[in-house]
Amino acid sequence: MVRSALIVVDMLNDFIDEKGALYCGKGAREIIPFVRLRLEAHRRAGSLVVYLQDAHAKDDREFEKFPPHCIAGTWGSRIIDDLAPRKGEAVLPKTRYSGFYGTDLEKILAAADPEEVEVVGVCTSICVMDTVGGLANRDYRTRVPRDGVADFDADAHSHALQRMQRLYGAIVQ
Repeated sequence: MVRSALIVVDMLNDFIDEKGALYCGKGAREIIPFVRLRLEAHRRAGSLVVYLQDAHAKDDREFEKFPPHCIAGTWGSRIIDDLAPRKGEAVLPKTRYSGFYGTDLEKILAAADPEEVEVVGVCTSICVMDTVGGLANRDYRTRVPRDGVADFDADAHSHALQRMQRLYGAIVQ
């Protein structure tokens, strides 16, 4: 059993870079130093580190709601260089909001059996919140640091933090 795990959600070029197809705004860039610090702390502690990576097909139905973004195999779907994964860290491509849908996240977490899972990344009100909901449904103690999440919609961001704390029982600080 590992003491803790860190899930890094969608810190990808299309969301974080100003030239990205679905740029999440200045706030998304501003969390990079904090996320880097959390990665370093978890790596030093020997924690499980998992990256979730939006990776859509060119004709994904999600593009009926959002502009095309994070097409699998493109620059936009790559994890930003500032937060590059290290050897042995899991990178899980996903096609839906929740990191559990169609991925091995459940198996990876079950094998590691962490006491706590910390979640950072973008977008707070979409992929972060849906993944935290999945953690709650599996009874993981979850922490979401305010300085480690961002969204393109300030109201949705605030609502998501409240929902994760009140409904999912996440520690939001």
